[in-house]
Amino acid sequence: MKAMIFAAGLGTRLKPLTDTMPKAMVPVAGTPLVGHVLGRLREAGCADIVVNVHHFGDQIIRYLSDRDWGLPVRISDERDCLLDTGGGILHAEALLRDPDACAPGRFLVHNVDILSNLDIRRFAGQAPAEALSTLVVSERDTRRYFLFREEAGPSDLPPRLRLVGWTNIATGEVRTPFADLDVASCRPLAFAGIHLMSEGIFDAMRALGFAGKFSITDFYLAACARYPIYGVVPPDFRMLDVGKPASLAAAETFLAGIG
Repeated sequence: MKAMIFAAGLGTRLKPLTDTMPKAMVPVAGTPLVGHVLGRLREAGCADIVVNVHHFGDQIIRYLSDRDWGLPVRISDERDCLLDTGGGILHAEALLRDPDACAPGRFLVHNVDILSNLDIRRFAGQAPAEALSTLVVSERDTRRYFLFREEAGPSDLPPRLRLVGWTNIATGEVRTPFADLDVASCRPLAFAGIHLMSEGIFDAMRALGFAGKFSITDFYLAACARYPIYGVVPPDFRMLDVGKPASLAAAETFLAGIG
């Protein structure tokens, strides 16, 4: 399975550290964040990794090229124009598609500032085969949630969580392509910055008119009425968003706790 690491962001929440380095190169326990995430993906069996770069991209490229990772690590270069999460995925299409596959394959996308205990192999096995994308989600306190509706799956499995919308509980904003959506009946779950995508997502993006710079959240909310997009809540899931200084200070202890 291929994987992509989102490492192109500006890292504004980590200023002033990111005034001189990209977020991906911020060290935790002596290793840059991108090194931690790449190591986890390698351990999970990912055989080909793409890293997108923009802010201080040369530093990331130098770090990755100076080490033998034991697998191909390729760069999706956004140094001329930052394309946001959805645009970054579409820009990397040629690196993520398997041109020799008879059917669309799948690839994992992982934010560089997320540390977790996710069993990636198990998560990939839980993702419905027909899903355009499957998101790692959890019940935790935040302001923004994806909204899911339970949907019957195979009789021997629990109901699936089908994406139907998004909400900001601080403002009351709700976004959904379903005019009759009953928000109270939906399950609000927080996105963990990790998703497993079908290669069919590239065709879906073009079919819905997405191009250039765009958010993957905007795409999901436009696509979920037409394409199956699911959420998975991993058992005993623990994660830390290291995009903020307070979390960064706790990151070394968190890594020790998850082994």
